Amino acid sequence: MKILTSALSVIAAAILTTGCDDLWSPDGNSEIEGLPRELSVAEDRLIEADNSFAFKLFRAVNSADVNRNVFLSPLSVAMALGMTYNGAAGSTREAMQQTLELEGMTLEEINQSYRDLIDLLQGLDHRVEFILANSIWHDDEWTFHTDFLETNREFFDAEVEALDFGSPSAGPTINGWVNDKTNGKIPDIVPNTIPSDIIMYLINAIYFKAEWATQFDASLTRPASFILKDGSEITTDMMWHEESADVRQHSEFGVRIIDLPYGGQAFSMTIVLPDEPSAIDAFCRALTQDQWNSWIDGLYVTDIVVSMPKFTIEYEIRLNDVLASIGMGVAFEPYQANFSGMCCSPGDLFIDEVKHKAFVEVNEEGTVAAAATSVGIAPTSLGPQAFIVDRPFIFFIREKFSDTILFMGKVLDPR
Repeated sequence: MKILTSALSVIAAAILTTGCDDLWSPDGNSEIEGLPRELSVAEDRLIEADNSFAFKLFRAVNSADVNRNVFLSPLSVAMALGMTYNGAAGSTREAMQQTLELEGMTLEEINQSYRDLIDLLQGLDHRVEFILANSIWHDDEWTFHTDFLETNREFFDAEVEALDFGSPSAGPTINGWVNDKTNGKIPDIVPNTIPSDIIMYLINAIYFKAEWATQFDASLTRPASFILKDGSEITTDMMWHEESADVRQHSEFGVRIIDLPYGGQAFSMTIVLPDEPSAIDAFCRALTQDQWNSWIDGLYVTDIVVSMPKFTIEYEIRLNDVLASIGMGVAFEPYQANFSGMCCSPGDLFIDEVKHKAFVEVNEEGTVAAAATSVGIAPTSLGPQAFIVDRPFIFFIREKFSDTILFMGKVLDPR
C-alpha cells in the first residue's frame, strides 16, 4: 500500500556496515558483528565520499520533489557515474570529482576501492540477498578506447557488450538485463526504441531482499492514523511487534532515531522521525554527513515495541537538473563536456541523460528494494557543428572572388 512517508522512505536507502575482521561470522544463522576484514584507507575515503554525495543528492532531489515520496539508491547513482568518470577528462572530470566528493583520491584508488567494496558487500550476510551489477552497452558502429572499457570491466565488474542500437531488439536486451538483475522490480530503464542520438549506456542495478531480525506480527497489523506534514490525518495499515524487539535508538531535541536490523544484523533500516510532522522538510534540507554521524554515534541498544506503516514506493527521476545543480553541469553540455577518455576528442561526447528508478516494499517480513541508474552518452558530432557567436565580434562583407572587402564592423552589444 502506498503512503506518504517521506521520513521513512529517505532512510530506507541507508544500508550500513561497520565492524572489524575478528568479529565477522560466516555462519548463515549467526549474528554478524563486524566485517570479515578491515577497510583500507582508500575504502574508508570512498565510503565517506559516497555518503557525502548521498546526502547532497538527496537534498537536491527532495528540493525538486518536496511534495512527493522520495526513494533512491545513491550507491547506484554513484557507481553508474563512477564508471562514466573513467572516461572524463579536463574540467568535466574536475566537475564530476567535486560532485561525487572524490577530491583527494586518485583514479586508481577510486577504481580499486569500488572493486573491493563490490566484493565485500555481496555475500556479507548470508541471510540477505544482495545483488550489485554494472554493465556498459554501446552502439556497434562506434569504437571506444579499450582501456576505458577494460578498466570498467576489471574494477566495476561491468559486462560490456556492443549492440546494433538501431535494431528493435537493442532496448529490450538492455532492459532484460536490468529486469533480471533486479528480480523484476525495475523492468526497464532505457527506451525500448533507443534514441538515434544515443551511442552508449552505462548502467548500475542493485537488488536487496532481507527479513527483519525481529519480524512484525502480521496478525497485529491494523488500520491506524498517520499524520501528514500539513497536520491532517489519514488511515493506513500499521505493523506491530508482538513483543519488545532488540533495536538501537537515539533521541535528541526534535527528533528520534531507531535502527531496525535485518538478517544477521550487518544491514539495517534507520528511521529518523521528527517530533513535529511539519518539520520533515527542514530535516531533509539539513541532512549532512556530520549530522548523520552524530545520530549514528548516539545509537544505543534497547528493547522496545516498534510500530510502523507498511508501504510500497516506486520512484523515477531524470537526474540531469539535479546533478547540474550540485556541480556537474558541464558534463551535460554539448561541445563543452570532455569524455575523451571514452573516445574521440574533447567536446565530441556528452551525457544526454541520467535516469534513476527505485522500488521499495516494506512489510511484516522484511524489505525488498531495487534500483537502476542509466547514463546515456550522446555525440555532438552527429549533428552540425555549432559556431556560437556569443561574444563581441568583428565582421566583414566582401566579394569572394576578388576578395574585395566592402564593409567591415565590430559588434560589442547586438542590442
